[in-house]
Amino acid sequence: MKMTPRVRKILSYYESDNPGTKANLARMLMQGRLAGTGKLVILPVDQGFEHGPARSFAPNPPAYDPHYHFQLAIDAGLSAYAAPLGPLEAGADTFAGQIPLILKMNSANSLSRLKADADQAVTASVSDALKLGCGAIGFTIYPGSDAAYDQFEEIRELAEEAKSVGLAVVIWSYPRGGDLSKPAETAVDICAYAAHIAALLGAHIIKVKPPTNVIGLEVARKTYETQNIPIATMAERVRHVVQCCFNGRRIVVFSGGEPKDLPALYDEIRQIRDGGANGSIIGRNTFQRPREEALALLDEIINIYLGKS
Repeated sequence: MKMTPRVRKILSYYESDNPGTKANLARMLMQGRLAGTGKLVILPVDQGFEHGPARSFAPNPPAYDPHYHFQLAIDAGLSAYAAPLGPLEAGADTFAGQIPLILKMNSANSLSRLKADADQAVTASVSDALKLGCGAIGFTIYPGSDAAYDQFEEIRELAEEAKSVGLAVVIWSYPRGGDLSKPAETAVDICAYAAHIAALLGAHIIKVKPPTNVIGLEVARKTYETQNIPIATMAERVRHVVQCCFNGRRIVVFSGGEPKDLPALYDEIRQIRDGGANGSIIGRNTFQRPREEALALLDEIINIYLGKS
């Protein structure tokens, strides 16, 4: 695996990590059609836990089969595939070594009544990740939730264990719970805060939602106004989030979110690119479409990150 100067530069930002962890980061950064560019497109399929099987897979029934997602990520030339324990176990042998894997280690479900104290259960272990040949673990935190402090402690322990055996750490940082309103969950100041918290917790790769032109914390409004922080466009807001992740020294990717029409999705991806982010981690907008449509969509997203569209 020949490494590009751009990937070497990114790896240099992780000064405390061992060669095993850096090698696993390099494998993701050197995988697929974006290899060597410093950009990533990752397929996450944890929505069966989060939303239930029918809501997740009925729009495209072949997606009920875990093998479908492995093959989609491989055929599309993606950087990695992220999923909970069961789906990775279901394809671990068939697809061994064909694409970097991220084991999603905690999950929630739509049957829970948790609101103000939004939380997730730990559903896998670091030893599971090693057994399955994963290069990273994934973990969701809910900054703002009454349960957030417990989540911070959980990921600190899991991250320490993962890094000690050469695995990378991906944190989904989604503000939720507590006194946060729905609009505040994606407000630019709160998204930036959540991303910074993930960096503080030791994440190598940080996943957040695309930020909206809203200020969620009134105590932050004065700072944004007096310091003239530009947030009018999506590209400006993305640039601010990246800045809040150690001034670009951490890999930041943005979720695809709810299914949306293609022009809106492509425009959002262009703005994420123009804001200097490292890429996208996009699930429902791909696997809920028929396979050929999903491949065409992912092809266009990759071309956008390559500067070809």
